[in-house]
Amino acid sequence: MKILRKIKQNAFKIVGILLALVILAFSFLYLMGTSLFYFLIAICFIIGGLPFFVSIILESQEIMERDEMFLEFSRNLIESVQAGTPISKSILNIQSKDYGKLNPYIQKLANQISLGIPIKAAFETFARDIGSTTVKRAVTIISESEKAGGQIEDVLESVVKSVSQIEKLKKERRAAMYNLVVQGYIIFLIFIVIMLVMQYKVLPIASGLGQEVTGPEGDIVGDDFMNIFGSGEQRATPEQLAAPFIWLLVVQGLFAGLVIGKLSEGNFKAGFKHSFILIMMAILASSGARLFFGPAGG
Repeated sequence: MKILRKIKQNAFKIVGILLALVILAFSFLYLMGTSLFYFLIAICFIIGGLPFFVSIILESQEIMERDEMFLEFSRNLIESVQAGTPISKSILNIQSKDYGKLNPYIQKLANQISLGIPIKAAFETFARDIGSTTVKRAVTIISESEKAGGQIEDVLESVVKSVSQIEKLKKERRAAMYNLVVQGYIIFLIFIVIMLVMQYKVLPIASGLGQEVTGPEGDIVGDDFMNIFGSGEQRATPEQLAAPFIWLLVVQGLFAGLVIGKLSEGNFKAGFKHSFILIMMAILASSGARLFFGPAGG
């Protein structure tokens, strides 16, 4: 089932990339140099990156659900062990219960145990398949405790409390950081607005200062003053000066998203979905402004 899901995800990504390439080729062939060309380039980035964005979100949500279901699985396991049933027998007894996304992994764990595979090896495979750091830590403690013998029910109870506390802290952090995430998006929107004002209002005025202006006594002033925009007859246009703005927005969106993900969910991988949203907002705003208002200074 896991392989089938991977195949579907990869197919979704390939379709997105192919569709983006088709639109990109059409844009280069028929719309090159127009304002609509830049807008379609932005659409290509969105279509090509959307499958990866959706994949990251689904994977993150699935890991969260697995962690929650593992907590429920651990509680049922400890109840069975406290009743005097060995841990291997307890796993076989509770495998029929519904644990959502965790069902295939628990079924595989039970099948391995029924085939005589040692508990430690079966648990290691179980944790590796799930891919959650929380589950890996808990499973390592459980397998080592089973190997050492002793009061396995006490160890399981401690593991359950630890996992429960970790999940509680994660939820509290997400709730506490919600306002910070919203502020990050608002600040980035303000940054986009500032860049657009610079591009369509400030730069045309600034470049106009470099034109030759006749003074009161007929002398030419202002030409030397604005040589920073170019030298001699090759003075830079507002459009050329505005070209780096889109890269400023993209870089700002990338790192702002990574920081938001790290603060809100504790890892940079989760930040890629925020980075994708911010970068797409920047590209659409820049290309959309170009489509409706024309090039800077135009």
